[in-house]
Amino acid sequence: MTDRYQQFTTSLPGRFVTKRLGMPQPTPLRRYEPGQKVLEGPALLGAAPGGRLVEPTADILRAVGAQAFLGPEDYVRDAGSDAGVTTTAWSPSENGDQRFSALVYDASGIQSSEDLKRVYEFFHPVVRRVEASGRVVVLATPPEMSESPRQAVAQRALEGFTRSLGKEVGKGATVQLVYVAPGAEGAMESTLRFLLSAKSAYVSGQVIRIGAGEVVAPGDWDHPLDGKVALVTGASRGIGAAIAEVLARDGAHVVCLDIPAQGDALTSVANEIGGSALQLDITGDDAPRALADHLRERHGGVDVVVHNAGITQDKTLGRMDEDKWDSVLAVNLSGQERANEVLIGEDVLRPGGRIVFVSSVSGIAGNRGQSNYATSKAGVIGEVHALAPQLAQRPATANAVAPGFIETQMTAAMPIATREAGRRMNSLAQGGLPVDVAETIAWFASPGSAGVNGNTVRVCGQSLLGA
Repeated sequence: MTDRYQQFTTSLPGRFVTKRLGMPQPTPLRRYEPGQKVLEGPALLGAAPGGRLVEPTADILRAVGAQAFLGPEDYVRDAGSDAGVTTTAWSPSENGDQRFSALVYDASGIQSSEDLKRVYEFFHPVVRRVEASGRVVVLATPPEMSESPRQAVAQRALEGFTRSLGKEVGKGATVQLVYVAPGAEGAMESTLRFLLSAKSAYVSGQVIRIGAGEVVAPGDWDHPLDGKVALVTGASRGIGAAIAEVLARDGAHVVCLDIPAQGDALTSVANEIGGSALQLDITGDDAPRALADHLRERHGGVDVVVHNAGITQDKTLGRMDEDKWDSVLAVNLSGQERANEVLIGEDVLRPGGRIVFVSSVSGIAGNRGQSNYATSKAGVIGEVHALAPQLAQRPATANAVAPGFIETQMTAAMPIATREAGRRMNSLAQGGLPVDVAETIAWFASPGSAGVNGNTVRVCGQSLLGA
């Protein structure tokens, strides 16, 4: 669906009119193309004294080929000298015209609320130097793993800082907070590669947690799923087709699943990506057994399971008949639970496996006329929380994406006022694309993301709903 308002705002008359009237001015987002660098321009790296994450972050910036500056020097001198960072020093007075593709700050050394002033001191002189579609990432220690109550308070305060900054930076830039558990410093690379790159174009204002895990760095970061088998349900169109395409691009053989009524479209998607098609209604009594047998017999198991299949049957609760409630809960939640019980219980999911669920901002914020849908999508988040500690023992992971307004056939059919509100009510002032959801799922699916477990990440441009 064409966003004609965004097209207008990028024209010369449109820029003049919208700026004069104080209307949203969405910046076209930079999205990933194969062969693209993680960062197109330089990054500025800073840290509070005593930060434990600045050195591994500098190593990652070097690994992705980014030009990295260290500074302003007064705020990172202690951390930089201790860590042996060899990036180029930067100061506002000496490099007045320098702009940055990314600002990365290690706040793990902040010990008290007074120390939070260091966040202001680092960002204040440089935040307006972030380029269009730039990236801001703050690294911190999980509050519950802090060494003192005062440190826990300060680390938790960073959530308010990053979410506010995400609403200020503009120009299509994004801001994230990443809590890195002590001992998980070696598990950061996959997440930083994703958040700093164009793959995270529609992810902003998120809090992500990285724990220790058995990380296996991909031999080829452009094809991290080489040799893997991935299952994508609801793969015949829209977001599901985009997920299948991106996982195949990353090297996986994708088993595309959908109901028999979508058979032709499903086959077309599978053929286009070099995958295989499986026609199956996941709500059927025998579906979990049929799915497990197919994956075991044809592929020897599965490495990545993406539960994307979902339906809506919207009515306010007082007008909703029983069938609308039952069908939505069966497809969006119960069918997934039953499938997981077999795939996990019978070891069809291989060690190092990934289960990724597609939730929704409706499951977080609720939505009028969607009590059935919101219930099912909140239940999906509950399933992530329930499975994550269980899967960590295998080892494997469970995570979810929660899309906001994504440009699909369904949103294109909305009344224009509803559609425009959905597009503008986020920090990026535009709708996302199916590929934005797919890229986030591909990050969860990567072997390098073993430390990312139990997360629900919104792909919503930092929507105001539920924020």
